[in-house]
Amino acid sequence: MQNKQKIVVLLKGYPRLSETFIAQELLGLEKAGLSLELVAMRRPTDKKRHPVHDEIVAPVRYLPEYLHEEPLRVMKALWRVRRLPGFTRAFEQFRKDLPRDFSRNRFRRFGQAAVLMAEWPEDAGWLHAHFIHTPASVALYASLIGGLGWSVSAHAKDIWTSADWDLAEKLALADWAVTCTRAGYEQLDRLSGTRHNVHLSYHGLDLDRFPAFEGKRSGRDGADPADPVRLFSVGRAVKKKGYDVLLKALAALPADLHWRFTHIGGGDELTRLKALAESLKIADRIVWKGSMDQREVLDHYRESDLFCLACRITADGDRDGLPNVLVEAASQGLMAVSTTVSGISELFADGDNALLVASEDVAALSAALEKAMRNPALRHGLGAAAESRVRRDFDYRNSIRDLMRLFATRPAAAKEQTADR
Repeated sequence: MQNKQKIVVLLKGYPRLSETFIAQELLGLEKAGLSLELVAMRRPTDKKRHPVHDEIVAPVRYLPEYLHEEPLRVMKALWRVRRLPGFTRAFEQFRKDLPRDFSRNRFRRFGQAAVLMAEWPEDAGWLHAHFIHTPASVALYASLIGGLGWSVSAHAKDIWTSADWDLAEKLALADWAVTCTRAGYEQLDRLSGTRHNVHLSYHGLDLDRFPAFEGKRSGRDGADPADPVRLFSVGRAVKKKGYDVLLKALAALPADLHWRFTHIGGGDELTRLKALAESLKIADRIVWKGSMDQREVLDHYRESDLFCLACRITADGDRDGLPNVLVEAASQGLMAVSTTVSGISELFADGDNALLVASEDVAALSAALEKAMRNPALRHGLGAAAESRVRRDFDYRNSIRDLMRLFATRPAAAKEQTADR
C-alpha cells in the first residue's frame, strides 16, 4: 500500500486573527517538512489577515458549517461512507454520546465527520484536530469511520468548558494529545486514566517576527499631563479577558496620575465596555483600535509603557491558557500587569518579571498599575527580565520539535479501510 504521509489538520475556523499561535505552528510544521491539508469547520469572519497566513502553502477546505446549508453534500457523504468498516462503530459512538449531549451540534458533528471522510485526500494518512471540544468531536467520529489514527491539540476554553466524560472518551480514543499550559496538562492527564497520552508543549513565539526592540523605553511616570503613561492591551472583548475589571481599576487611579489606554481587538463586549468607560468618566483617555494585524500590533508594543490584561475564570469555567499577547509583549521588553489565572503564572512571577494580582480584585489591580506607572525603572527592569525568559524558554521552534517527535510516532500509512473508497 502506498505510503500516506500528508496530515489533515482540522480547525474550528480559519484563518482567525486571534489564533496566530495556530498559524505559526502550521507554518513551522511545513518548514520542518510536513505536508498538510487544512479543513475548517467555519469560514473566516475577520476582515484582516496576519502575514503568516499568506506564507502557509497548505490548501484549505471548508466543511458545511450547518448541515441544512449543504444538504446534498451531506447526504452524498453519508451514502458514500456508510459501507466503510468503521461506520457502524462511529454511529454507535454517536448514539452513545447523543443522550449526554442531545443537541443540534451533536448531529452536526457527525454529519461533518461524514463529509470529512467522504472527501478525504488520497495521499493523507493522519488526522490532527486543534481544540478538544467540537473539532475533536468531528475528528473522533471521522477517525472511527475511516479507521484513521488521530491526535489533538487542546488549548484553554476547549478544556475548561467541556464535560469530564467528553474529554476522557476523546483521550481514550486519540493516539495522543498535546496542550500548552501545565494547568491544562494536569487536568487532561488526570482524565486520561492509565494511558497518560497527554504531552505539555508551550507554543512560544516566532522570535524572527518579534526581534528585540533596540529603542529606548520612556521615563514617563504619569506626572506630566502632556505626556501621559501609555497603557496597552490586545485581546478580544470577551468576558474572560476581564476588561471590565481593568476599566474599573483604571477609574480608581489617583487623579494626579496621567495615563492613556489603547485597546486592540474586536469582540462582542466592545459596546458594553465603551458604555462602562463612559459611566466611569474615563472614556476620553481610551482609544479603541479594533482588529489589527501582527505588524501593527508590534508597533504598539514598542510605543507603549505598560501592558495590561485582567484575565479571569468565567461562570461557565472558561479561561485563557497563557495568552500569546503576554508572550509577545514580553518579547519586546514591555512589562505586564496581569492576573494569576491559569498559565500566566507559568511565564511570570510577581515581582520578578511582572506584577500579578488575583483576578476580580479591582483594588489590587489598580494598586499594581499605579506602582508600575509611577516607577519607570521598575517597568524597565521587570520588562527586561520577562524578555530574557521568553527568549530563553518560549521560542516556538521548541514546540515544533515536540510536535515533530509526536507525529513521527504515527503509522507510516493509513489503515486498510481508508485505502479504497
